[in-house]
Amino acid sequence: MDSKQTRWRARDLAVMGLLTAALYAAKLAMAWMPNIEPVSLLVMVYVVVLGWKALLPIYAYVLLEIVTWGFGYWSACYLYVWLVLAVCARLLRRMESPLGWAVLSGGFGLCFGALCSLTYWAAGGWAFALSWWVSGIPFDALHCAGNFVMALTLFRPCRRLLQRLSDDTFS
Repeated sequence: MDSKQTRWRARDLAVMGLLTAALYAAKLAMAWMPNIEPVSLLVMVYVVVLGWKALLPIYAYVLLEIVTWGFGYWSACYLYVWLVLAVCARLLRRMESPLGWAVLSGGFGLCFGALCSLTYWAAGGWAFALSWWVSGIPFDALHCAGNFVMALTLFRPCRRLLQRLSDDTFS
């Protein structure tokens, strides 16, 4: 391995670390608002710009969440819900419409509780999962609205910024 490859890999890892930190810090900065979070927006942007490499900062973020808050039912669902959003974003990566990204992000927020209820179903059965999901519907509605507005207003500028940074970093 020559020094140019080593330098690029070190830079690549540093950028992934910064993207992880951005996910974690943005989530913490908005934690005072119930279910209003920038993680969905950033996951979509990361996947659209970086492709599958985006899984590194996404799962590093999940690890930081688990280390910070402990492992529980919610953290088990984090192991797959962000992958669901990443796959959707990857499939739609050529979409240019901010409204389309807002609908995806809002829909993900609305479905978040239902997706997480799978973990609760595995732990305690359908009644447990259904009661957990239904009690969280108001929070899913907030999640939907917050994700929709954030993606509608910020997807395009965040995508452009990360694309520029990515072109400068990885070229």
